[in-house]
Amino acid sequence: MKTSDFYYDLPEELIAQTPLEKRDASRLMLLDKVTGATENRHFYELPELLREGDCLVLNDSRVLPARLFGRRPTGGAVEVLLLTDKGERCWECLVRPGRKARPGDRLIFGEGELEAEIVDVLDGGNRLIRFDYQGIFMETLERLGRMPLPPYIHQELQDTERYQTVYSRQLGSAAAPTAGLHFTRELLDRVRARGVETAFITLHVGLGTFRPVKEEEIERHDMHAEFCVIGDEAARIVNGTKARGGRVISVGTTSCRTLESFAARDGTLKPTSGWTDIFIYPGYTFKCVDALITNFHLPESTLVMLVSALAGREHVLAAYAQAVRERYRFFSFGDAMFIS
Repeated sequence: MKTSDFYYDLPEELIAQTPLEKRDASRLMLLDKVTGATENRHFYELPELLREGDCLVLNDSRVLPARLFGRRPTGGAVEVLLLTDKGERCWECLVRPGRKARPGDRLIFGEGELEAEIVDVLDGGNRLIRFDYQGIFMETLERLGRMPLPPYIHQELQDTERYQTVYSRQLGSAAAPTAGLHFTRELLDRVRARGVETAFITLHVGLGTFRPVKEEEIERHDMHAEFCVIGDEAARIVNGTKARGGRVISVGTTSCRTLESFAARDGTLKPTSGWTDIFIYPGYTFKCVDALITNFHLPESTLVMLVSALAGREHVLAAYAQAVRERYRFFSFGDAMFIS
């Protein structure tokens, strides 16, 4: 199967640059994964589309304010993007300009309350950086860091909480699990009032989610790894849903990848944590996930391959073509799709 099999033509003006004023006012396309039939709704109608006994599985990861703007002691400007916590005050980071970032170089952020040293150059060109600070690092980061936004969003975000889900609580992502951005607390209350349970898992989204597939044959693509956690309560809720014949509905591809990474053959879960580099593309047999709420994804991306595995490539590309014709908003701040 070729990467070009997952291409579709998207006018640039359909890439949403800002969130809607109301989170749940976004459009929602329903896609029947068996027939390919579609229907146009709004996200605030979601509770009426769910059934008593279903469960929603949501990723409660919170985006780090991971962009740091600093300087070298000589005065040269530098931008550092935190990617992965390596322990011992060290992080794997993307540094710009990279060609000048050499081991031993010192970096200064803010008024000097945060300093750092480049320790090593890693495979792929990222840097290992050790930070020096007083107090709690995450509190310092909250003061000095800025929100990282996807490369296709060119406007600064006025309210950074709009790039966080209302249920985010586990700090650690480099990008938001964007399918969850449509939910409000009131909408979640309406979902639960329908007899639908909500289970929270954690997958810390890495910037690898934006890495293009460069291999012509998709099976040769190396998937990035991300850390995830399934707690006792989430496992209990999912297993109970399976036992009573309800649907496990993943909110976002990150939740889907977490569930499918750790589910047993019968779709049940045990509490666990660890890294996953699962790559889901057509031909994959789902063990746990029955339905998926997701945004519209980049052409030729691993995410459009994942939704094609669930609903069929032809059905997905036809739905995307319809979304383009009907002027849906695409990507992180865009509209949503409910595949069931």
